[in-house]
Amino acid sequence: MAGRVAARLSVRALQKAFGPTIALDALDLDAEAGSVHAVLGENGAGKSTLMGVLAGDIQPDAGALLLDGVPYAPRSPRDAQAAGVAMVHQELSLCPHLSVAANVMLGREPSRLALVDERALRARAAKALEAAAGAARARALGLDTLVRDLAPSERQLVEIARALASDGCRVLILDEPTSSLGRDDVRVLFDRIRALRAHGLLVLYISHFLEEVREIADRFTALRDGRTVGTGDARETKTLDLVTLIAGRPLTRVPALAGRPAAGGGHRSDDDGPEPRPVVLACDAVAGKDLPVRATLELRRGEVFGIAGLVGSGRTELLRVVFGLDPLASGKLVVLGREGPASPGTRLAQGVAMLSEDRKGEGLLLAMSIADNVTLSKLPPFVRASREEARAARWVSRMRIRCRDASQPVGDLSGGNQQKVALARLLEHDAQVVLLDEPTRGIDVGAKADVHELVRELAAAGRAILLVSDDLSELCALGDRIAVMQKGVLGAARPGSGWTEASLLAEAVGAPAKGAEKVA
Repeated sequence: MAGRVAARLSVRALQKAFGPTIALDALDLDAEAGSVHAVLGENGAGKSTLMGVLAGDIQPDAGALLLDGVPYAPRSPRDAQAAGVAMVHQELSLCPHLSVAANVMLGREPSRLALVDERALRARAAKALEAAAGAARARALGLDTLVRDLAPSERQLVEIARALASDGCRVLILDEPTSSLGRDDVRVLFDRIRALRAHGLLVLYISHFLEEVREIADRFTALRDGRTVGTGDARETKTLDLVTLIAGRPLTRVPALAGRPAAGGGHRSDDDGPEPRPVVLACDAVAGKDLPVRATLELRRGEVFGIAGLVGSGRTELLRVVFGLDPLASGKLVVLGREGPASPGTRLAQGVAMLSEDRKGEGLLLAMSIADNVTLSKLPPFVRASREEARAARWVSRMRIRCRDASQPVGDLSGGNQQKVALARLLEHDAQVVLLDEPTRGIDVGAKADVHELVRELAAAGRAILLVSDDLSELCALGDRIAVMQKGVLGAARPGSGWTEASLLAEAVGAPAKGAEKVA
């Protein structure tokens, strides 16, 4: 094509197998300097393995890599960094107790400590931080600030600065960089990505948020089952076409585009049916001990109650108080007829289950098997491994979890498949009240559609669901009623059909949109 330049990175016939599992199957990719190139695919499509090969973490079985036309075969992350390839993982690897400068230069210090030049290291850290965050924001962050005192978006910028601190960085790999960021933080990150692109860097961008991909990326490569199934211009390719390419099948519902269902399509009012549905969870001015969460709501059987709000608004803290993970400081809390606080064990016994937004820290036992994780909250007095694996195998099939079998350790799975295991445990527990905190974070568009169908099925079966999500289209598509939390205070709930993504966002930032619905 006229005007196209030579590829900075070329991948040819790349292959990698882990035992009988083929992760990469003759995969090809070309990406240019001075561009943002998105790598798309379902969980298990081969994205993580490809990035591991590029970053020097994984050795391929066959194939070739070229970096600016020169053979590239890193044997370790240090080799990759020396060649100018750096990766920022979805799970940040910063040291909270160290300063910004120390984190940026961690692993970049000279090997002979006697020759360490503190002034030179700080100068390199300052240069990298300015490249990652911009001059004004770099000054605001400060080299001596402890990372534990930074907001999530600021930590993301420090991690990028750490990647750029290597001399001659040519390729920056960003793995799901916006999964834990609010919308304002995403805009800041995108501004910095554009600045890096303008300076000639190649940014490989991995994300499940297709609308974000179309906004920030120049081109894309789609993977499926370890193979390249398509490539093209990100902005000129319709989102529905991307979805079909990634999933390998047309989806009857596309979550990222769903918006509000048509009349009769899913939203229900509290007055549906001859009698109001019973209340299973009631909060009256409920507040947590550590953050000023103040919430009043009623959750009814068979209802999906959505909670919107910015990151840090108190949504997660509310769910933690209800489930007993955090103490109840004040207010009245009634769950399935029981008033007052209770421990998580008591809540589970009552028939309440919670999906944590922190799947690795709180949601899963990574060293244990899929079967152990799925059945953990509902173990019989006498445990038989074969019986637990058979129970888990049903959910492996239903949730389309990509794995060897139910005995495989959860830590071996991709992030999206780990999320499916966490959801499978809730379904296995057969809870009456389900608390979902970011249930579709980090999973692909096909899996997201499956999760949405499961939520609808649970509600149709009479389960009560309290749903927290950053995805406003998800809330509009699923929520029978939705309320917005702002600075720890939960606003009044309205029917889901009375909200749009714009009105939810406007209320979340404290500026109700002109003409926003006012449904009683």
